[in-house]
Amino acid sequence: MVRTQAFPSALSASRMAVRALILGNLLFGGLVFALLVASLVAEDWVMRGLGVRSDGNSATLIIGMRMVMVIGIASVPFTYVVLTRLLAIIETVRLGDPFVAENAARLKTAAWALLGLEVLHLAVGAVAAGTLSNTQVDLDWGFSVTRWLAVLLLFVLAQVFDDGARMRDDLRGTV
Repeated sequence: MVRTQAFPSALSASRMAVRALILGNLLFGGLVFALLVASLVAEDWVMRGLGVRSDGNSATLIIGMRMVMVIGIASVPFTYVVLTRLLAIIETVRLGDPFVAENAARLKTAAWALLGLEVLHLAVGAVAAGTLSNTQVDLDWGFSVTRWLAVLLLFVLAQVFDDGARMRDDLRGTV
């Protein structure tokens, strides 16, 4: 069942934006990984480039910075999952049939991945409060209820899609 789209240019722009975000996410992960490796291989050079003074008190700061890098790298697969599921949902919208059980599963998977990202965000906050609290590094970390509400919204939306797809299938069976 293919329907014409009311806003094909917005849908096309969304597809392009999500594809660009997928590439940007992978590039981000690669660059942070390279920075982490460089910080291990040439610590003095990298830390001087990042503006960290080399003194006896910088060991904790360097460990904290590396922990944030590792968390940043760990966020890449979660972000990839969210974006690829979104791209697949956009494709079903383009084809004119978004209310399918597969999209419910995609939304639920995206919700779990977003939950994982929020846990990683809390880990960055813990690092900021712990190892980076008395240093010159300011991560500008803050807790946001909005992001946690987005996680809940995705779980609810996944259930709505699942129930809607099931009801539509039942309706098809009665006709």
